Amino acid sequence: MEPVPDGAVTSQGNDTCLISCLATPRASRNALCNWHDGRLKVALAAPPVDGEANKVLVKFMAGVLNVNKSSVEVVNGLTGRRKVVAVKGLSVQEVKDMLTGALQKS
Repeated sequence: MEPVPDGAVTSQGNDTCLISCLATPRASRNALCNWHDGRLKVALAAPPVDGEANKVLVKFMAGVLNVNKSSVEVVNGLTGRRKVVAVKGLSVQEVKDMLTGALQKS
């Protein structure tokens, strides 16, 4: 299993982490794929139309990280594949551990 790349998960303030993602819309199912070019590659079943993929990404990441949907937000890259997702209430190490565990299961 590939380790979390440097800079892929960073801290912003005391209780917020930023995750660099590469979203792949119109996949057959929602899934964490692996690390790609320093970003977490996430397959999303939703199309990239009217913010649907962003909504699915928020809901999916909230489930993976076991937090409320209100704690997850796409803060950068709303219209592109390269996105930054903010997660409130978890430390950088907690996010890295959860993502590593989720990638090992997939």
